[in-house]
Amino acid sequence: MPEIQANNGNSLPYGSEEELGRKLFKKYELGKLLGYGAFAKVYHARELSTSQSVAIKAMGKQRILRGNLTSHVKREISILRRLRHPHIVRLDEVLATKNKIYFVLEFAKGGELFAKIAKGRFSEELSRKYFQQLISAVDYCHSRGVFHRDLKPENLLLDENWDLKITDFGLSAVSDEVQPDGLLHTLCGTPAYVAPEILAKKGYEGAKVDIWSCGIILYVLNAGYLPFNDLNLMAMYRKIYKGIFRCPKWTSPELKRFLTRILDPNPSTRITIHEILDDPWFQKGYKEIKYPIENEIELKNFGQGEEKGFLNAFDIISFSSGFDLSGLFSNNGNRIDGEKVISKEPPEKIIEKIEAAAKEEGLVVAKKGFGVMLQGQNGNFTLMIEINRLTEELMMVEVKSSGLGPLGFDIWTEKFKPLLDSLPEARHIAGN
Repeated sequence: MPEIQANNGNSLPYGSEEELGRKLFKKYELGKLLGYGAFAKVYHARELSTSQSVAIKAMGKQRILRGNLTSHVKREISILRRLRHPHIVRLDEVLATKNKIYFVLEFAKGGELFAKIAKGRFSEELSRKYFQQLISAVDYCHSRGVFHRDLKPENLLLDENWDLKITDFGLSAVSDEVQPDGLLHTLCGTPAYVAPEILAKKGYEGAKVDIWSCGIILYVLNAGYLPFNDLNLMAMYRKIYKGIFRCPKWTSPELKRFLTRILDPNPSTRITIHEILDDPWFQKGYKEIKYPIENEIELKNFGQGEEKGFLNAFDIISFSSGFDLSGLFSNNGNRIDGEKVISKEPPEKIIEKIEAAAKEEGLVVAKKGFGVMLQGQNGNFTLMIEINRLTEELMMVEVKSSGLGPLGFDIWTEKFKPLLDSLPEARHIAGN
């Protein structure tokens, strides 16, 4: 996704004033504009029930479609929902209206790291602190098959404790995108931070290019300026390709040596993440950062009577409306696929209630284990309802449809949706 520019407070882009004070889904109140780009605006917002600050990234659907960025948006959601690390901006929810998509993000009160560097270089100790936090988060991403590919100070935020947070995963790649040669081939990144192997256009390893960008960031933190810079873009690319740079006189010999290993133009000899973590300069004062423990919860498929596998706690988040991507760019009001309800009602009781409601409507019922298929008398629509166990107490009821049409949609909204919503301690978590 195109980068977001910080708002200097002097002017607002056209149309943004109308958003101020607006309440989204009776849940968030939009505040001041924090930044904007060609396809998105980022606002400070307040969650009404808790008064907690969040950041909301608003994107127009038509602009996304015209820019062929649908896959970028879906990929960014898919990536962010799998990342939970203290130095990565957290995605809490995705909301959609007819015309817009909203990312509800963790609010980083300290703003961009770039704004702090612009006021002057950091001490070597402070540079090391932020580099340690950056590497911890990048190592975590790589361990989950995510490569950022656009790391730069503008995409690093600071929270209220002045700790670092990586943001903007719009250009990220995942391990599934690696080609048969074991490499990525998409040209991307910001010129001054791009790795030489991307310029060579022969394919590259996502982890290696992220390490190079981290090295550029470390140099900038310590020096206050870029290691490779030229008003002529091609001249700058030649400098990057050769990997020749000078450290300022205040740089310690240990940091110079370290930077030389990171900004090695040959990716095969460039230092790895694990070598960075073991380096004496990096290790000074380093405390290993603990990530949240991803507790596993057993999930059983009662329709088959067999274990389907395990869901970790963060996968369960993806069941919520906030991460249902299937209807993100659809305005079809009669679509109910992916409707999900969590309840403590035993599956047998749920089946009984569904069967009784189906009988009242004259529907044909077919059962298999804890799955129910309901059909109109003429076979003109089908509702499929499946029940899975999340924990010993919690059941998840998922609804799918085929050829629903106005009649089937009316039966759903007037009969079965109220039935599911009335289940004991029901939580309706789909978002169409």
